[in-house]
Amino acid sequence: MNVYTLLVEVGRAKNDGLPDGATGAALICYAAGKDEAEAVRETVAILKQADLAPLDVTGYGSLDERLAEGHEIDDEERALMQRALDENSVIIAQMQPFFKGCAGASDDDATLH
Repeated sequence: MNVYTLLVEVGRAKNDGLPDGATGAALICYAAGKDEAEAVRETVAILKQADLAPLDVTGYGSLDERLAEGHEIDDEERALMQRALDENSVIIAQMQPFFKGCAGASDDDATLH
């Protein structure tokens, strides 16, 4: 079993808990799985149960794969990965809402705020 780092983009859904005015969000997740495909499936299923609307998932690989690619992984991130592994779970480490019309963005752009 490994832990995979995933970036999940979500859209809006009823009762999703995102801030008023947000058009969606980006979530950094650490998910345990026998392979990355299983980690993605589990993450999407859990996010749907939480009334979120997953639109896209980008996988960044396991801890070993990320280290081999030269990623710097701090102690806090390693602790969250270990927790996901120990609990055989999905940990949402960060959520960044998207908003329309933030500084420098056109009204058609959804940007990080």
